[in-house]
Amino acid sequence: MNTSTPPLPPAEELALVDRELAALEHRRSWLLTRRSWLLTMIEGAAAARSREVGGPPAAPGGRTAGETSGLGAQNALLVLGGVLLSVAAVAFTVVSWGSLGIGGRGAVLAAVTGAALAAPVPLLRRGLASTAESVAALGLLLTVLDAYALRQVGFGGGDAVGYAAGAAAVLAAVWAGYGRLLPGLVLPGPAAVGAAQLPLLLWATAADRELLDWALTATAAFDVAVALWVSRRAVRRFAAGCAAVTGVSAAAVAGVGSASAQSPGGALGPAAVFAALAVLALFAAARSDRAALPTSVAAGLALSAGTGGVVREVLPAGWAVPAYALAAAVPAAAAGLRRPRGTARGLGAAAAGVLGAAALLTLPLTVLTLVGPVTALPGLWRGAPGDAYAALGVDLDPSFFAAAPLTLLSAAGAAAAGARWARTAAGTPSGTRPGRDAVRAWAPGAAAGLLWAAVVTVPAAVRMEYGPTVAYGLLTALGTLGRAVLRRGGTVPLALGCGLAGAVGLGGLALADRTATFTVLGVLVVALVAAAVATRAGEAVRAVFAVAAAGFGSWLLMAVARAAALTAAEAGLLLMAVPAVACGVAAAAARRPRPGVPEDEGATPGPLAVALETTAAVVGAVAVLLASGDLPMTSVLLGLAGVIAAATALRPERRRPAGATAAALFVLAAWARLAAWEVTVPEAYSLPVSVPALAVGVLQRRRAPGTSSWASYGPGLAATLVPSLTVALSDPNWLRPLLLGGAALALTLHGARARLQAPLVLGGIVLALVALHELAPYVVQMVGVLPRWLPPALAGLLLLTVGATYEQRLRDARRLRDSVHRMR
Repeated sequence: MNTSTPPLPPAEELALVDRELAALEHRRSWLLTRRSWLLTMIEGAAAARSREVGGPPAAPGGRTAGETSGLGAQNALLVLGGVLLSVAAVAFTVVSWGSLGIGGRGAVLAAVTGAALAAPVPLLRRGLASTAESVAALGLLLTVLDAYALRQVGFGGGDAVGYAAGAAAVLAAVWAGYGRLLPGLVLPGPAAVGAAQLPLLLWATAADRELLDWALTATAAFDVAVALWVSRRAVRRFAAGCAAVTGVSAAAVAGVGSASAQSPGGALGPAAVFAALAVLALFAAARSDRAALPTSVAAGLALSAGTGGVVREVLPAGWAVPAYALAAAVPAAAAGLRRPRGTARGLGAAAAGVLGAAALLTLPLTVLTLVGPVTALPGLWRGAPGDAYAALGVDLDPSFFAAAPLTLLSAAGAAAAGARWARTAAGTPSGTRPGRDAVRAWAPGAAAGLLWAAVVTVPAAVRMEYGPTVAYGLLTALGTLGRAVLRRGGTVPLALGCGLAGAVGLGGLALADRTATFTVLGVLVVALVAAAVATRAGEAVRAVFAVAAAGFGSWLLMAVARAAALTAAEAGLLLMAVPAVACGVAAAAARRPRPGVPEDEGATPGPLAVALETTAAVVGAVAVLLASGDLPMTSVLLGLAGVIAAATALRPERRRPAGATAAALFVLAAWARLAAWEVTVPEAYSLPVSVPALAVGVLQRRRAPGTSSWASYGPGLAATLVPSLTVALSDPNWLRPLLLGGAALALTLHGARARLQAPLVLGGIVLALVALHELAPYVVQMVGVLPRWLPPALAGLLLLTVGATYEQRLRDARRLRDSVHRMR
């Protein structure tokens, strides 16, 4: 600033600044308007130049941007033209044919069809392949219309289906010859193959529908021959697709015939069709490496279907599933012959698939054998059923169960053979293939599981009596569990799961008789405890055995309670023995050194201890629920559970969750006892929680002075203040609000003096709410006496005061917030 020029007065300088700003705004507005006009002129000139050239707008790089390619536009025009010509030809043939005489009709047919079929020749010479294909398609369609027209004038006699079959054969031959004359065309070859699908099918439909499956099989053979020996790729691919469709259709028709056969002789005809299809598929597999696997799988399925249909009629009724399972031996035997690798793999896969499907259809019977006695049980100890089949309580043909073991044994044998083959092939140079590795990994387990399922279904299959069935089931369960005890490796989980499933099903079956119940459950408990002690399969398997022993032990105690006619509460008290024993065993297991675990990690509970403690918690919860209708007994059970949890918390390991659980259980026990005494004062329920919580908070603050007051005192204070405040707000008397307000005032003063945030905030909130509750009637009465204009006037005055001293009030609020935040 120039010091020689005296400064303007503030009012004049402000007016000068305003004028300069207005001038700048006016100049900016004019410049923006001019810029918009210039842009409009430039865009208009570019559009005018584009219209003069007559093309689309120029794209970057100087090229015109088209929305489609030239080939796409050409194909669209050709397809549209072909469609229009085809529509015109159809309309002429159907509608206008009758208006011409015999000579005119022949002339029109010959001229139009000959022109359409001859036009592709010059078009191909000129390199117009797409146009030639479109015109050729029109010519082929015209030949179909010619055949229709000949039929309309009476050519071919009265058999319409026979005429259609002959016409399809003639058209297929004509189209095939046309394609050979013009090798530049692609369409005639596939069109000829498509037309060749109809003659035999239409002939069989017209002559004898029982020959339909053979007609489809012969058509499939023709398609296979074309797919293998024709040189053109388009024709081969189309013929392969047609072969698949006709082969599947023939198999479907033969399958319907096989399913409806009433005798072995009636099933031989469909079986012959299946055999022909299998031979055809194997022939294709032998001459095509790419199609070897899928076609050989189809051949194996066809062999199984045909053989199974005949075997089904030989076996008794209800043995359909094992019949097809036995028929899987045919493709399996064929796979064992000296065949190419892909064919052998496909046949083996087909046999495995048939056996797997048979096993899956039979496994529900195994599940029904295990769970059926429980669902069909009329009542506990109401009497033993007549036999194992009657115990299921189902209305099924017994022959289904009679055939189940045979089916499952067949599948198990196949799985065992696959496992042996995989082990043998593992030593060969090609023994590391993924397929063989998968078989080697899964086949042993599948064989063991299917064998167990077959053994389980034997009693229902032979209709074994109740007593032998129980003994048989007990021996089966113990044998399977013994395998899990003595073995190591990947089959242990399977044996363990099967053994426990059999034990559970046997326990349900034993509930029909008192002696059987105590015998079975007692033996299973002893066996499971012995297995948990003697197993060599590892800590996790030992934990599973221990948990199962606890579960069956609980089951046995409930049976004892039922036999002794105990009440539900007394049964819960008896059941509490299981958590006590489980936690004692868990403590002993935690003290025992674990192999492979360092000593510094020995304080961490192992899988056995964790599993037993979890089981104890579940069984204890069930016991408490049983006694829920008896509050004194519920209090006793909760106290016992708290003692067990406290004993767990006192172990050398870190068991803080058990300590918290014990405290919660003791509190719940006290609450149950108070509820039994019909105590309704909320402080009687809250003070037993608040006092220990506050004591723990004091100790925590002494050990760690930096701990927040909310973590130390917040839970204890809220446990008493919140319930008391809830009751006080609805209490018409004055004693409870007075005592609560006094306590809240004392907390607030103590929090302010000790600079503790939790007592100050909680006490202040409770004190304010209690005061508001007590003063609310008087405030309402006073508001009713005052003039109606006075409250708005007071509110406005308050707002004016706050607004006038807003900065000061804001600083005061910030200071209050900072002081509260500085508290602990």
